[in-house]
Parts: sequence; structure tokens; C-alpha cells
Amino acid sequence: MAAGALRIVPLAGELTSSLISRAADRYGLPAAGVLRLWTCRNSPARNDGGGVRADAEIVLNEAGRAVLAELCGVQQAVLARALPAFTVDDPKISTGREAALAQARWRAAGSVAGEAAFACRSCIARRTGQTVRAVRYLPRWERVCARHGRWLLDADADQPLEHLDLRGLPEVAAAQRRWAGVARRAGRAGAEPGQVFALAHAVVARWWEEALHWEQEEIWPHRLHQVAGGNAGTDFERWRIVGRDPVIFPEVVAVADALLDPAMAELVWRDSGGRRPRPLAADGAFCRRLGERVGRDWLGPLSAVDYGGPLLAWMGAVVRRRRGDGGPPGWRDDPWRLKREQQPATMAGQLRVMAAEQQSGGSGSRWRAAVSAEHRFQLEQLIDQAREQLVELRGVHSGTTAEVARTLLQHLSHSAALIDKALVGTASAAVAAGVALEDVAAWSRLPARELAEIITAGQDED
Repeated sequence: MAAGALRIVPLAGELTSSLISRAADRYGLPAAGVLRLWTCRNSPARNDGGGVRADAEIVLNEAGRAVLAELCGVQQAVLARALPAFTVDDPKISTGREAALAQARWRAAGSVAGEAAFACRSCIARRTGQTVRAVRYLPRWERVCARHGRWLLDADADQPLEHLDLRGLPEVAAAQRRWAGVARRAGRAGAEPGQVFALAHAVVARWWEEALHWEQEEIWPHRLHQVAGGNAGTDFERWRIVGRDPVIFPEVVAVADALLDPAMAELVWRDSGGRRPRPLAADGAFCRRLGERVGRDWLGPLSAVDYGGPLLAWMGAVVRRRRGDGGPPGWRDDPWRLKREQQPATMAGQLRVMAAEQQSGGSGSRWRAAVSAEHRFQLEQLIDQAREQLVELRGVHSGTTAEVARTLLQHLSHSAALIDKALVGTASAAVAAGVALEDVAAWSRLPARELAEIITAGQDED
């Protein structure tokens, strides 16, 4: 191979490792053969099946960048503009006497320059003449290839698809066009567009998990079957994971737009009682209006009782910021801050969990495989409602003895009832999955016979 004999043009936002693979294809060589041009200090991450992950990225030292430029027949400045990782320095690459050697280090794309997705192969062929796989850094709001009607999938998951067909869902491409205006509005409001999108995505992804139990929901099932090629069929659970992001994308943009609307923030303020605080009601004006803005008049009460979710956290931050409570301004009053535990699971993570669940059985089974989604959702609701009751007791120790005692006892008894129901529901699910009754009784701190009677009584009631 004569380096530089061919000119390989980089794609905007392409992974450096992706360009190297395309260069190898143009020279008619395996990627491993081209990678010998660099001294690699480690190995790329691999999927459970053994193959190299598609989002495995390469970081080069200065000498290594010169080699890549010569290989591709383009100037380093061109590569620097196109490849987000090209100028990234890795401290673990030698800088001493070996600095003159062309060196490389494998990294996960997400730790270098952000989310990675497959590029549209039709666009690659049109741009470069190559019909090969390529991977680009693409935020989730730029995943629609409008020219070819495709949703470009995450490259970090161990699954064979690179895109989903959107030709029957014009509203998804329309949402991407609309996002540009929402992002500008976020900038004018002093918010980081990426944070606004992440929060809205977390809100809607939370709805997506609950939507299996929404009898009124008709939009998402239609879209899901469309991206699955017409019918998700017996592989429904996998399609719910792979198809989630394109299916919910129009609602994510709509929610982001709504949360940036000052009129919507005003509704939150009124629902909270303004300067005379009161608990947020399930029929509050904000949640009703939010449901209308996503085309679901019935959604308001359901979203209003999602205790512990990102939407109520955003509402709380809006109210605290306006009241000026809680000490000096900080992250607690930042409505766009998304807690780690509220971030939705990625497609890759969910697929790994599903694979692990399918490989286990009996009492060693995975919880999500052994317990139905409906049962899990009911348990989560009970726990969240109990938590909300306890949160409302903060600062309650002022007033007459009778007033304080009544408030404490009412909330504590309600919380205890909810926790008891969650305990029985959890124990029942564990026993049904094959966990020994004696073990479950010990964990519950109840006699085995008594627990068995409680579980049986609960099943009879159901």
C-alpha cells in the first residue's frame, strides 16, 4: 500500500476509527492491516458476542495524526474540521522519547466527543462513492436523515440494525425541523439546548415506560409497528427498546418547547399556590395543558402523579426559583438539571439487560423478566406515593400539639399502608418467581406462615 495513493474524504462528525476503516476498504485491505501504521496502546471494547463495538474510537498523538493525513491524502486541517476526536490528546499516550512514533489509543466514543450513531449508507455512497458502514458523532436531535427517511441508531448497542425506516412517519422528520427553533428559544432563555432536550427526553421516556398501561394511547403503538416494518410481532419487547427514541421524538420536541414557554411556567406557579404554597393537584392546569400540547387531553392527571420523576422535579425547581427559597441559587434551583437516577436507560443498556434476563431462569431469573411490567409499575407507584407523603412532613413541627400530631399521624399512617402494599406485592412477585418462601419471609421480617396467608389473601382479592 502506498500511503496517500488515494484520497479518502472524511465525513462531518465522523469517528476517527470510522475513517480509518473506510480508508482500509478503499485500499482493499482489512482494517487490522491499516491499524499497523500506529502503535496501539490498548485494545478496542468488544460486544458480548466478541465483535468490536461500532462506537470504538481512536485517539492519535501528533505523529499519528500526520500518518492519518498522509493515508487519506488530505491535509490535517481538513481532518481537524471534520473529525471531533482528531485533535483530542490522551495523556496515556507516551510523550517522551516515543512521542515521535505514530501512536493510538482506543476509547469509547461517548468519553471522547459524545453520542455516536451509524451514518446513512445511502448518503455515504452519494458523498464518497463507498457503500460501507460509517459512524458519526450525532446528538439525538439530529438522527433523522430526511433525504432517505431514516432514523440513525445508536452505535454502542450489540444489535444488527443501523437505521429504522421513517418513510411512513413524516411527523418525526418534522419534529427535527422544529427542534432548530426550540434550540434557538432555549439559547435566548439562557438555557443550554442539550440540557433542555435531555430533560424533555427523560420526561417522555418515563411516559413511554408507563404507556403500556394507558388504554387511551394509540399514537405510539402505530409508530412502533411502522418502524418495525409494519408489525412488531412476537419480538415486541425488543422493538420497544430499539424503536423508543424515534417513536417518542415528536413528543420530546413538543415537551421541550412547552417547558421553555413562560406561560407554562406561570401555570406551574399558580398550581403551586404562588406565595401561599399548596400541594400540586393531580388536575393542575399545567399538566392538563402539557397533555394537550402533546396531543393527549387525558395525559394530565397521569403525569401529575409521577412522583420522583423528572417532570415534577422541574416543576419544583421552577417554584423554588420564583419563591427564592432554599438559600443561595445553585443546582437545586436549576430546572434543567437532570439527576443521574432520572436519566433514561440507553438502548444498549436495555438490550444487555434483556439478554441477561433471557439466559436466566427460576429464582436466579432477572427481576424484569420474572415480574410483569404492570406489576413493576404498580410497585414503583406505591413507593413513590409513600415517599411523597413523607416529603410533605418536612418542617411540620410547628403549631399546636393537636395540629402537628394529626398531620404526622395521617401522613405516616398513609405512608405505612402504601409501604405494606408494596412489601406484599414484592414478596408475592418473588415467591411467584421461585424464590423460597422462607427467604422472602426472613427478608420481610414476617413469619413464613403469616406471609403465605397474606400473599394468598392478596391473590384472592386480585
